[in-house]
Amino acid sequence: MDRKEEGLQVLGNRAAYTRNYDASVLETFENRHQDNDYWVRFNCPEFTSLCPITGQPDFAEIRISYVPDVRMVESKSLKLYLFGFRNRGDFHEDVVNTIMKDLIKLMEPKYIEVTGLFVPRGGISIYPYANYGRPGTKWERVAEQRFLSHE
Repeated sequence: MDRKEEGLQVLGNRAAYTRNYDASVLETFENRHQDNDYWVRFNCPEFTSLCPITGQPDFAEIRISYVPDVRMVESKSLKLYLFGFRNRGDFHEDVVNTIMKDLIKLMEPKYIEVTGLFVPRGGISIYPYANYGRPGTKWERVAEQRFLSHE
């Protein structure tokens, strides 16, 4: 299947970076391996957002790991989505939870976790972590186990 058959609009076209947060830029495509479970991981080492109090930039590596079900996030649309945080004022914890919830709404994955490795400001690093496992499945238990054993 080509990108047009999948309904993808961003892939293969010139990147149109938005200056504002916009979850509607996220696109999905069909998981061609729904018959088995596997991990997909994105490392986004050049993430930036703004402190909601001072307006100063915050820099981070955002790590997204998930086990897809029917739909998967398209990576270029994810890049454009993450770029939209550049002018958004959010606390680090809000950033991680917003990303996770937007991706859950978009893809309905079996499991997902998002970690923000924020660069120290004022001598303190903040590494928020959030995860989700689909309720009523083994992935709910995986989420609980991974959360309880997280650092």
